[in-house]
This record gives sequence, structure tokens and C-alpha cells, in this order.
Amino acid sequence: METPSWLPSFLPGTAIDDLVGVWHAHRTSLILCAFFVLVSIRILLYRHDEKVELITLKHIYHENEPRTASAQSISTPPEKTTATKSNGPRRIKGGLAKKPEREHVDLTRPIKLVVFFSSVTTKTDKIAREYLTSLDKAAQELSLETNRQFQNPELHDLSEIDFEDFFVSPPKSPDNACLFYLFLIPSYNIDTINDTLLQHMEETHHDFRIDTAPLASLFGYSVFGFGDKEGWPNEAEGFCFQAKELDKWMSKLTGRKRAYPVGMGDMTDDHAQRFAEWAAGIREVVCHFARNANLGEGVRGSGDAVESDEEDGADEDDEEGLEDGQSSEEQTTSRALDDVEDLGKMLRTTKDGENTGNPRAPLAVDFTTSGSSTKKKTQAQPPVVKEMVAKNSPTYAALTKQGYSIVGSHSGVKICRWTKSALRGRGSCYKYSLYGINSHQCMETTPSLSCSNKCVFCWRHGTNPVGTTWRWVVDPPEMIFEGVKENHYKKIKMMRGVPGVRAERFAEALRIRHCALSLVGEPIFYPHINEFLALLHAERISSFLVCNAQHPDQLAALKAVTQLYVSIDASNRESLRKIDRPLHRDFWERFQRCLDILREKRFRHRTVFRLTLVKGFNVEDEAEGYAQLVERGLPCFVEVKGVTYCGTSTSSNAGLSMSNVPFYWEVCEFVKALEKRLVAKGLKYGIAAEHAHSCCILLASERFKVDGRWHTHIDYKRFFELLEERGPDGEWTPEDYMGEPTPEWALWGNGGFDPRDQRVDRKGREIENTVVREQPPGEVW
Repeated sequence: METPSWLPSFLPGTAIDDLVGVWHAHRTSLILCAFFVLVSIRILLYRHDEKVELITLKHIYHENEPRTASAQSISTPPEKTTATKSNGPRRIKGGLAKKPEREHVDLTRPIKLVVFFSSVTTKTDKIAREYLTSLDKAAQELSLETNRQFQNPELHDLSEIDFEDFFVSPPKSPDNACLFYLFLIPSYNIDTINDTLLQHMEETHHDFRIDTAPLASLFGYSVFGFGDKEGWPNEAEGFCFQAKELDKWMSKLTGRKRAYPVGMGDMTDDHAQRFAEWAAGIREVVCHFARNANLGEGVRGSGDAVESDEEDGADEDDEEGLEDGQSSEEQTTSRALDDVEDLGKMLRTTKDGENTGNPRAPLAVDFTTSGSSTKKKTQAQPPVVKEMVAKNSPTYAALTKQGYSIVGSHSGVKICRWTKSALRGRGSCYKYSLYGINSHQCMETTPSLSCSNKCVFCWRHGTNPVGTTWRWVVDPPEMIFEGVKENHYKKIKMMRGVPGVRAERFAEALRIRHCALSLVGEPIFYPHINEFLALLHAERISSFLVCNAQHPDQLAALKAVTQLYVSIDASNRESLRKIDRPLHRDFWERFQRCLDILREKRFRHRTVFRLTLVKGFNVEDEAEGYAQLVERGLPCFVEVKGVTYCGTSTSSNAGLSMSNVPFYWEVCEFVKALEKRLVAKGLKYGIAAEHAHSCCILLASERFKVDGRWHTHIDYKRFFELLEERGPDGEWTPEDYMGEPTPEWALWGNGGFDPRDQRVDRKGREIENTVVREQPPGEVW
């Protein structure tokens, strides 16, 4: 047998044979023994290292312990904490890390649940009120189960409370109840009370006069968010982003007392199921607290293990302490909204070509402003110019779902229901009765989907953008004009196969003769509105432009228009604030200036005051106030129209119901009262025409009363002749293109329904055209 090359050469052959034999006979036992020896050695070494570490910790603890501490506390070392090892350098934090102490709660203290909600479309409002009912029942059941007193839960609409009362410090109760905050928050890509609340929480957190966790005395909180995955497909793209943002700030303000994770439900799919799961979790947590006086494992303030993932490890607030030399990528904001409605929060571009080699002087700190005042403003880059309604935005999805065709990035067109009605001979809109517009030849459009008001009666479902200044991409007027015409004709052609459409009216509808610039938003907000009007007039399309009396400079610069409307929705400052909800702080001054501009234009344009009556807002006892506004502006006409309820007529946190819609006899009574006040002031106005089906009545200046007959209709052919002869800045008066006498059927007292058409109900059955102008017996005004 040959000697293996790996054995020593000095060993005799017999010894080698013996060793090999022993190895083959006992190799399993030998391997196991070697393994156990190695494990034993490793355990001994580990225990030795642990002992050294404990001695070191004790030494550090004694070095940092205050001299006034008791001997017992000094002799007791802190509990050892474990930490995840990192490949990078350790982050050193000052101060002595201590395990959070258990909050000692008196088990005799009552428990109170406080629910907060916000709502634009009233859906969350309904869910919140139903939840309050179930919560009240659950509180009674938990009182019996846990032998703990539960007070009646409270419900608060965020738009109706003072944030200082709830979110700077918790409200005090005489019986010192343990408070839990619950939030039901839908996420919106428009400006709502949610943005105001989040801004308030951020300012509270950063206010040096207030403790960083002023709501730490709360015993827990949780948030449930409602979203729409059709607009926000997933969390990364913004699904329930405001609910998550609220959860973050509540965590900071309470010292991380998240009683239950953020719940999220899709309003178009699974919100009921997700909400039920979240509500069940809340009940379980509250029950645990009632029995054990803590929120359980993993919650700060419970006395148990803290969360394994440090929530604010690299706190977003560190952004405010960044030094001047840091890159812009490190200075991105913690909340990156990517839609057109994030007012005042524009995305910043990356600093390109910045010379970082030269040392900079220390930054001057402005202690009079809030936010990131330490950032060097002189080096700020211009904001990124975004599209008002980008094709991948929720706003685009919401508006197209409602039937709008979006043209370019900020314009829209939609076929009016009166256009459809006129095509089938079922009646035209009030503009046909009052001014002679053929509804089937009218295009309803706007070059600006953005508005500076959030009116309570707006039926755009709160989905259009809002803003006070134009900060978006500007599309050329030629592109908008061609786009809205193309999309309008497409919608008209879709009516070809609808039962009842009259062939002659369908053929006429394929030639636009009128344009109502009142679809949504604020038309004069568009920077090139005069050029757009010129394109309309070049094809002999009349222009009916409606504005909201918040842009006096643009109104003053407006050139020729067939008829100019200004919405007059309230007679005084406070009513205007409540009903129009303007964004401009100087809204009343802007409003009054617009009235003065209309007074100057009354011999140049046909001017109209449009009053939209909303019962409970601007109807009762306001005739005198409106008379004063008419006296100031002296418009050619005053339209008084009852608000239209479309089932979901809403604006920011102010939904309407049928109780806000006045009856026609109520509108008639208001118009009579207004006419009486105008006559008393010596103003020559009278009730000229009506369209009862639209709940609309027209007061006209006697400038349009010739030989005892009203002439409220327009001679459109003459208007375009004057425009071509004298140009958009030429001099002419509204009387120069006054039309034929107003038809008898349209005059006040005759209803305003074209006898050539036939009124039908929703099932297409003919109905009698009756009008009630007097208060029925038993009705209360």
C-alpha cells in the first residue's frame, strides 16, 4: 500500500495503516465530538463578550446619571436594547436613550371616541354619520364587556371646527376622559379643507412655541382614507395620499400613538369591506385599552416594545436644516403632489451647473416667516410649468367621465342637455326665450377649466382645477378653437340615431351659430381670451361670456363680445364668501370693481347681472342688497334664476340638497320684490320675459322697451356687420343690434315655452305646460 502524499513521511507504514483503520471505524463519532467542542468554545466566547459589554454599559450609565439621583436608581443599569447592524457609519444621537415608560392610566377614567371627517360630495359625510351610530352602539356594548365607562362618541366636520380647539391641544373634559381621535378622510386633487388641516398640523409641529408632540395626551388615533383607483391606480401614484399624510402628522403630534394602521378603501369598489375591517380593528384596540390601559404591543406610549421600523429615522423635517452645499436631490419636499391642483406648491427643478466649489457666506435666517426659511432664495430656479389638466391626471379622468372633451391642456367642451332637448323638439333653454339663441346650434365650451371660486351650487362635482393666478402651460387660441369645434361636432353626430331627433334641426346643428363660454371654470382667466373671441366672431359665431367678478383687470381689457355676463351671487360680503367661496382674499373689493367696470361698459356691451338663487343662502331678505348692486352697475339686464340641483351639486365641503332649490313661485316673489326696490330707487327696470321651465326670469332696462314692447332678442346679423365695419374696438351701443320684439310666448306671464315644441316627462310622455307663479295656500315663504 502506498503512503498518501498528505501524511508525514517519518511515520512507519504500520502506524499509518492503524490510523486509517481507526478513522474509518470511528469517523462519525470523531466528527460529532469535534463539532460539540467548537460549539462550546463559541458559547464561552460569546458570554465573555456579553459580560464585557454589560460592564461597559453600566460604566457609561453611571457617568451620565445626574448627581441627584437616588442610590437605587444609580445602581440599576438600563435594560439592554438590540439594534440592527449597519454596513455604514453609525448615526450618533445625543442624550441618553431610555425605554419609554408605561403610561399609568386610571382604569376608572371614562373613554371617549372623537370622529373627524371631511366631505366634498357628501359621500364621506353619510358614511361618517352611519359610523357614529354604530360607534354609539359599540360603546354601550364595550361598557358592559369591560366594566369601563364609555362616553357618547362625537362627530365633527373638519370644515366647521376651529383647529386650535382640537389639534394644538386636546379639548379638556370635566371628567378627564381618555380621548381617541378617528379620522375619515377622502383624498382630493383640488383645494379642500384637507389641505388646510395638513398645513395647520405642519405649522403646529414646527412652531417653536409649541411642544413638538402637543397631542401626546391623546391615548390613540387612527385614520381611514377613501380614494378612487380610477384616478389614483395605487399608493405610489397617490391613492389615499392625504389620509397617509394626515397619519404622518398625527404620528408626530401624538408621539407615535397610532392605535391602528391606516385603512384605505376604493370608493368605486371595496370601500365598504375595507372600512368594516378597519372599524372592527378599532373596536378591538379600544377594548384592549379599556381592559389593560395600553394600546398593546408595538405602539409608542403603551409601555411595550416600540415599532421595529423607526418611523422617522431620516425625518423629512431634516430638510429644513440642510446646509447650503447639499444637492437639490436631498432637498426634495416630503410631499410630492403631481397634479394641477396643488395650489402654491410647485415642483422645483434640479440645480444644473451650480458652482459648488466656491465657499458661500452664511445664510441669513428670517425668523418672521414660516417654512424652510433657511433655504437660499436667491438661487431658486424657476418653477416647472405644468399642464392644467394632464391626460394622466385624476382631473382629466373625472371630467371626461362626466362627459367633457378636454382640448389641449386647459380647455373643454360638452354638449348641453338643452341642445339634446332642442334636437328632439322638447324645448330649448332660457337663452332661446330671452335672447333668441337656437339651442341646437349652441356650443358650450371654455378656454379655461380653472376657476377662482368654489361655489356651493357648482355642479362640476368639485373636480375642476382652482387657482388665483395662471401658472400653467398656455395653449394657442387657434388650437383650442379648432379642437372645441371638432369635439362638439362629434358629440352632435352621436345624436343621429337618437329617437325623436328632428332631421332639419340635426342639419342645422352641424353649423355652430352661438358659443356659451360658461361651461366650467373662468373664461377670462385664459390669457388670450380676446384672440379666441376674434376667432369665434370671424366665423360669425356669437359669444355669450360669463365671468365671476373676480378678475377686474381681464374684464376691463375685454374687447367686443355679443353679451357679457357677470355672476352676482350675493348682495353683501359675508353672503358672497359663504356661497361663492372665493380664493382671493380681496374678493369683495374685486367684486365691487367689476361692477364699476360693467357700469362703464353698459353703452358698449350688452351687460347682464346673473343672480343664482340658493334657498338658505341668498334669497331671504336680500332684495334691497341686490337693488343696491344693480344701482351701482346699471346692467342692461338682470337674470334671476333658481339653482339647479343635479343630484350631486357640490363644492368644497358644501353640498346642496333639494331643500336649497327654490320653487318657481318663490323666484317670482323675489323678482317682484327686487323690481319694487329698483323702482323705489328711480331705476327704470321692468320684468320683461321668463322661462318657467328653467326657473328663470328676466328684468330688463327700459332702454330695450320700444313703443311699449320689449326687445330683449338680439339681431345677430347686425352685430357681425357692426363688428366688421368698426372692428372689435369700434364704437356702437347695445341698442344698435337690438332685435325684433320678444315673442309673445316668451314674455312675462306666458311661461316662455316655444309652442312649436312639446314638453314631455322622463319617459317621453307628453305633459301639460303649467306654471305656478303664486304662493300655494299653506306654503311658507
